[in-house]
Amino acid sequence: MPKNLTFSQCLKHLYRFIRPNQKKLWAGLLMVVVANLTYIAMPVAEGRITSQLQLDVSAANGGPIHIQMPVIGQLILALFMIYLIKISSQFLSTIWMTDAIQKTMFDLRNAIEVKINHLPVSYFDTHKTGDLLSRITNDVETVSNALQQTLARIIGTILSTTLILIMMFTISRPMFWMVVAGMPLIVLISVGIVRKTQPIFDAQQEALAKLNGTVNEMYGGLGEIMIYNQQDYAKNAFNEANERLFKTSFKAQAFSGQIGPWTTVIIYVEIACCCLYGLLQVVSGAMLLGSVQAFIRYIWNLNDPISQLSQLSSAVQSAFSGMNRLFSFLDLDEEEQTITQKPIETIEDIDFRHIRFSYTDKPLMEDVSFHVDQNQTVAIVGHTGAGKTTLTNLLERYYPVDGGQIAINGQNINDLSFEDLRDLIGLVLQDPWLFEGTIEANLRYAKDGLSKEQIQKAIETARLTETLAHLPDGLQTQLSEDAQNLSQGEKQLLTIARALLKDPKILILDEATSSVDTRLEKRLQAAMTEVMKNRTCFVIAHRLSTILNADLILVMDHGDLVESGTHQELLAKGGIYANLYNSQFQDANDQEN
Repeated sequence: MPKNLTFSQCLKHLYRFIRPNQKKLWAGLLMVVVANLTYIAMPVAEGRITSQLQLDVSAANGGPIHIQMPVIGQLILALFMIYLIKISSQFLSTIWMTDAIQKTMFDLRNAIEVKINHLPVSYFDTHKTGDLLSRITNDVETVSNALQQTLARIIGTILSTTLILIMMFTISRPMFWMVVAGMPLIVLISVGIVRKTQPIFDAQQEALAKLNGTVNEMYGGLGEIMIYNQQDYAKNAFNEANERLFKTSFKAQAFSGQIGPWTTVIIYVEIACCCLYGLLQVVSGAMLLGSVQAFIRYIWNLNDPISQLSQLSSAVQSAFSGMNRLFSFLDLDEEEQTITQKPIETIEDIDFRHIRFSYTDKPLMEDVSFHVDQNQTVAIVGHTGAGKTTLTNLLERYYPVDGGQIAINGQNINDLSFEDLRDLIGLVLQDPWLFEGTIEANLRYAKDGLSKEQIQKAIETARLTETLAHLPDGLQTQLSEDAQNLSQGEKQLLTIARALLKDPKILILDEATSSVDTRLEKRLQAAMTEVMKNRTCFVIAHRLSTILNADLILVMDHGDLVESGTHQELLAKGGIYANLYNSQFQDANDQEN
């Protein structure tokens, strides 16, 4: 299970991804500093213009007023230059920071994709696809938005608050202490609200992942939902997940948004006190009007970063929740491999030696042993859920065994790299996996560097020629989502062609249980016969002809191997296989004949 990380741990993880792009990020943050310096300089320039006008009016003593336009003009020009620098620095900071942050998110998404490819298959048995999609899309986007919108604000808030307080102190110490007196109260309110809302933001991210999982599940099984008239059930499941997300999102934003109103009230009280004190100082001649104006402007400027605390806190909390989910996922243990053997060139034999295996602490295989020679066919039979696929999954090292070993040519497969082991194996599944793209692209997925001649030969051998002839674009036909523009039998023919192109030494074949038309059935049988030639085959068998022709039959029951032998040997035992044969396969034999 992913572990929760602290905020500092999340930042360390994040820095690893930021580091390659940090030059532009630092350049962008430097422009943020420049923009904030101009932000601080503007009230001073504006105040000096006001003070200069006040001095010119006072110097008249009731006579003609002589405005010193050269001085005023210089001050206005300086103010214009400050505005220009501010706009330019903000533009550059946006460009540079966006570039750095988006490259960081690009690297982060790539890291997640790499992680997914290195996780054990058991992880995906216990986690929904929607949760993974949420990490790749929503959580990354949450972190991206937080960096884009809040990193500059945080730097700007800290810098501008510090500089504003310094400027206030230099203008008027009494008014400065009036402002500072209210700040502890603002901090207490902010910290209290942040602590209360962080668990709500965590729940919000989990609710979003749950909603994604529900939607993915609904669309994945849309046909079943409709055929069983369970639209209301699906709607209720969606509404429940949507309602949960609404409630957590509302609570998160509503509570975190309380920081702004409370701080604004405190600042308004401070402004009122400073205005009263400042006007009294102007009347007494102790201060210039421009200085009071600059001080009040600084209070307003101070209100901006403080009022943004609510937005910053909610964004930072969302980002922390997203980072926690992302980096705890990236910290998950990957499949372990100890490579001590060179790649295997030919298959001489395969041995399962005293295999023990449990799934989620539930013992399945206690002491499984059998031997398979080169180019033999092994038929795996058993009731639905008996553990037929589990046996082949162990050969592919999708799951680690608890005891014993699986050996190829006497070598423990644990001593081979995953790549070298899986290069030996080809798959033809009952429910074929095909991706959106052309038929040719799906065939080329088997191996790099395939020639057109190799592809054409595989198409002919897999009896796929007739199917392609009926498609308007042939090999360039675009497959829709889940290859719905092909029949189930045609999909399996396509995966047989793909397996032929890979040319594996070991073939794992899951025979289709769904019925197809007679012509396609004959093509499918012929293609399977071709793909099984000169290969060591493990067939999850549903056809009696496959079982009868097998060199070895393995009978699975409740996840364990209970019988093994040839057809005649197993019939003679009168055990589970004999019962299966008499109850299921005899009827199938009549149909095949």
